[in-house]
Amino acid sequence: MASLHDPHTKPLRTTRRTALGLLLGAPLLSACSGVQQSLSDQFGQQQSAAGPAQQPAAVGNGRVKVGLVLPLSAPGNAGLAAQSMKNAAEMALAEFRNPDVQLLIKDDAGNPTGAQTATQQALDEGAEIILGPLFAQSVPAAAQAARARGVSVIAFSTDSSVAGRGVFLLSFLPESDVNRIIGYAGSIGKRSYAALLPENAYGAVVEAAFKQITSQKGGRIVAFEKYGADRAGPARTIAASLASADALLLADDGDALAAVADALGAAGADLKRVQLLGTGLWDNPRVFATQALQGGLFAAPDPSGFRAFAGRYRARYGQDPVRTATLAYDGVALVAALARTQGPQRFSAETLTNPSGFAGIDGLFRFRADGTNERGLAVMKVASGGAQAVAGPPKSFGA
Repeated sequence: MASLHDPHTKPLRTTRRTALGLLLGAPLLSACSGVQQSLSDQFGQQQSAAGPAQQPAAVGNGRVKVGLVLPLSAPGNAGLAAQSMKNAAEMALAEFRNPDVQLLIKDDAGNPTGAQTATQQALDEGAEIILGPLFAQSVPAAAQAARARGVSVIAFSTDSSVAGRGVFLLSFLPESDVNRIIGYAGSIGKRSYAALLPENAYGAVVEAAFKQITSQKGGRIVAFEKYGADRAGPARTIAASLASADALLLADDGDALAAVADALGAAGADLKRVQLLGTGLWDNPRVFATQALQGGLFAAPDPSGFRAFAGRYRARYGQDPVRTATLAYDGVALVAALARTQGPQRFSAETLTNPSGFAGIDGLFRFRADGTNERGLAVMKVASGGAQAVAGPPKSFGA
């Protein structure tokens, strides 16, 4: 397992996990997830059709140039998230000891045309690898420019369909959540599953992963429904089937998940007799405050890494980071570590897809050959005071 810690620094306190250095094939020394929803869905309605407002200056003076493409001038939450991720990227560079990296920070304005232009500018300035874009619809445009130069892209989108040759996703994929929570449920004896999922892109990804992993683990699906604006009808169907199920998968967040639980209760479902299962979207105060969801289990990163990161971020910038800021931090830490240790092959596909993976703020992660990723996740339990760890993340990928 490769750590992103600097092998030349003194050991840090356990509350200060700084991603610094990379030792491929070395034992794990330390450990990058959170918003499981597609960021392109979450911020898509606020994207701007205009071009970038301005190009930020480069950060650092290393010999290895790295493009960082973010929607900095996009309005609303998209621009706020981008600024937080930019801050995290600069923080990673500052915390990495003597990095030989220069960040070329480019604004794509949150649209494909801007992404292609920003990527092209970074490449023209000598970028050896591109971090970003954030939105799924912008990734193919950036990838087209990068592939023409033989340069890899590490994007932040959670849409697996945009991964592929030379395009790797350093993001929070719902497939990892489903694999972890269904695998854990099977390990504690759950065999019969029901699922009630949203009728949207996120629900479709969860559905595919749920059906695949349930079959692989020898389980059976006794009921499956999807809902749109009407939750009552699907909830009644699931409620009538729960007598033959011992686990129920729900994949929504916040108020939406609470509304689903209410619909199931109104349909007569006894949610205490089945084990409720969820994805990382459950990591939400609204979920923890919903009585019907108490005791439910969901997959998520070990929260200690983000807590420590957020503390350092607040001390540096005087505000809280967005949950996805760790992606930018780990992306910069990863390329800085590879630049230090891997020579001319530092950003090759073979190096990036090292099967032992890497360890970042939110734990283990590795890139698959198809550009998607796998994360080592913990299993958390819903409680009124917040999430409680039931099972820790794996210590290695076994490679």
